[in-house]
Amino acid sequence: MKKVWIDTDLSVGMKRHTREGYCDVDDGYAVLQLMKSDKVDILGISAVFGNTTLENALALSRFMSKEFADNKIPIYEGASKELDYTDLATNDAVEAMAAALKQDKVTIMAIGPATNVGILLLKHPELKDQIKEVVLVAGRRKPTDYFEIGNMGNHAKDLNFDLDNDAFRILLESGVKTVLCPFEISNKVWVKQTDLEKLAEGDAANKWISKASEAWLAQWVEQGAAGFNPFDVLASHYIISPEDIISEKLYARLELHPDDTVKDTERKAFKQYLLCDEKPNGFPVTYCYDVVEDYHEKLMDSLR
Repeated sequence: MKKVWIDTDLSVGMKRHTREGYCDVDDGYAVLQLMKSDKVDILGISAVFGNTTLENALALSRFMSKEFADNKIPIYEGASKELDYTDLATNDAVEAMAAALKQDKVTIMAIGPATNVGILLLKHPELKDQIKEVVLVAGRRKPTDYFEIGNMGNHAKDLNFDLDNDAFRILLESGVKTVLCPFEISNKVWVKQTDLEKLAEGDAANKWISKASEAWLAQWVEQGAAGFNPFDVLASHYIISPEDIISEKLYARLELHPDDTVKDTERKAFKQYLLCDEKPNGFPVTYCYDVVEDYHEKLMDSLR
C-alpha cells in the first residue's frame, strides 16, 4: 500500500475570491478518489493557497476528513502565499510532512501551488531521498500549447505553476522524481451532466461532490464546452493505477514567453512557462499525456 501525502488548494463549491464565479471542483474528485482507494494510505492532508484562500482550503480539507474519512486523516495548515527566499518561514504542514518522511518513504500529490513542497525541500533537504515521487498538475510542451477552455477563445492559466514558479524550480533542482499531469492529458477526460447524475445516486461523498459540481459545470457549458476537465484527478489516478496513464520521459525547464492568457498583449505581458520536451538541457520528469481507451469507465468506477 502506497503511503501518500495530499497537498491541496481544495475549493469545491467555493465562490471565487478574485473574480465572479465558482472555483474548481476537480481537486475534490482527486482527494475523494484517494480516500476511496484500497491501494493508498493517506498520511495527511495539507492545505495551501491557490484556487481559493488558505482558510477555505483548510476548512474544506477538515470537512472532507470528517465527513468522508471519519476524521482519521489529519489536516494541516500550509502556506498562504508563494514562498519568499528572503524570509523563508516554515508552517505546520511542512513540519508534518517532514515528520512523516522521517518514518516512511512517501508519495506526495501536490495539486495546488508547490509552495509547501518547495519550503520542505529548502528547510529539510536531508529528507529528499524519502520522497518517492511528487505528482503535480502543471506543464506543457510549447508556450503555444494553450489551455483552451470551451470554444470562445479563452485561455486558462497553468495556475499551480503560475502562482509559485520558484517552488517548481526548487523541486526540479532537488532531483526528486517528478511526475507532471498537464492540461495535455486532462483535456482528454470529460465529466458531463450524465456523470454527475450517476454520482448523485451514490454515497454521501458522491452526492456532495455531484451537487457541488453543478455550478462549475454550468460555467464550462457557458464557454461552449460539453462538460469539464477534472484536471487534478489525473494525478490521483496516476498514483492509484499508473497503468491507466500513458506517459513518457521528458526534460522540464522554465522559460519566459508572452503571456497567452492576456489578449492582444503586443508582447507587453510576459510570464514563465514550465516547458517539457526531449532536449536534455532541463530536469528529467515523467510527463503524462494520454489515458487508456476505457479510462472514463475506470474513473467513474473508482469513485463508486
